[in-house]
Amino acid sequence: MPRPIRVLVAKPGLDGHDRGAKVIARALRDAGMEVIYTGLRQTPEMIVNAALQEDVQVIGLSILSGAHNAIVPRVIGLLREKEMADVKLVVGGIIPDEDAAELKRQGVAAIFQPGASLEEIVNFIRGAVPA
Repeated sequence: MPRPIRVLVAKPGLDGHDRGAKVIARALRDAGMEVIYTGLRQTPEMIVNAALQEDVQVIGLSILSGAHNAIVPRVIGLLREKEMADVKLVVGGIIPDEDAAELKRQGVAAIFQPGASLEEIVNFIRGAVPA
């Protein structure tokens, strides 16, 4: 039996709204994935260290604070430093289209803006992680 996809869901920065992250975490779990939810106010260092310790294949960041242009590049840099380039990074939240394009250029696998369906997110992760 294949190993379930392991996903770390995190809320970086000072944003205190985590309902959306919890909905995503539950949808991924219901789809058969193992989900680790780190909770609120995580630093990039805390997120990457947890991802390393938990041996995840995907990190999902939920960012509503507008700090995505500072936080996401830091997470990408830490993933590279720790030789974790195989970990897929997905970001959800309020990300303007021009910022989304730049974050993808830097290495984000996918950006899910408001209105993205749970099915779309689940299907993307399943397709992005080798069996």
